[in-house]
Amino acid sequence: MKPVPIGERHLRHAIEEYAAHYHLERNHQGIGNRLIDGQAEAEPLPVERVRCRERLGGLLRSYRRAA
Repeated sequence: MKPVPIGERHLRHAIEEYAAHYHLERNHQGIGNRLIDGQAEAEPLPVERVRCRERLGGLLRSYRRAA
């Protein structure tokens, strides 16, 4: 079930979270469907070295390497 924004404040929060995810966390792709940062193939990581960040109650997710 997807949450339905209740009121202007809730809607603004949802839009801000989505915009942050869109601009900061998702992969941006360039010409030829290649990632813009130019990295070649990604090496597989053990599951315990991957961290997940959730936004909007889990609707938006991004994954990063653990420090």
